[in-house]
Amino acid sequence: MAIAIAVETPLQDDVRSMVEELNTHLCPLSPPEYQFQMTAEQMAEPHTTVFVARGEDSAAMGMGSLKVHNAGLAEVKRMWTRPAVRGSGVGRFLLQAVEALGREKGIHRLALETGGTDGFTAVWRFYEAGGFRRCGAFLDYPDTEYSRFYEKLLIEEKAA
Repeated sequence: MAIAIAVETPLQDDVRSMVEELNTHLCPLSPPEYQFQMTAEQMAEPHTTVFVARGEDSAAMGMGSLKVHNAGLAEVKRMWTRPAVRGSGVGRFLLQAVEALGREKGIHRLALETGGTDGFTAVWRFYEAGGFRRCGAFLDYPDTEYSRFYEKLLIEEKAA
């Protein structure tokens, strides 16, 4: 399967559709007050870069975003692959694109918040396989049983 990953605007109908699919998938897994979703409009803000994976037919198969907070920290947001392509590497390629942009921007730490309930087991395995390790809550995320936090150092600190 040929996969093309590119930076695109989230304000396209097919990307908006994926955002809605992701929201629909997440809604029953955690209470609403512990879901930290971004709208397509928020994803289009200048500090967020959205990658879209497309197949040979140009159909959108997945998305992932890098939200830069400062030179020290960026966040993986809105990762989603359509169920029909799961296990084909689309998610891995999207995550690699997000990480590569983080390195290019000089980001030291890439972090993410995901659900903390059993419905997220596959998600945890995905990030752990990608080299992410669990960490504590960051930014203004509440530290609750409904969230699990991961990080990956992109630029190692030099020892003194």
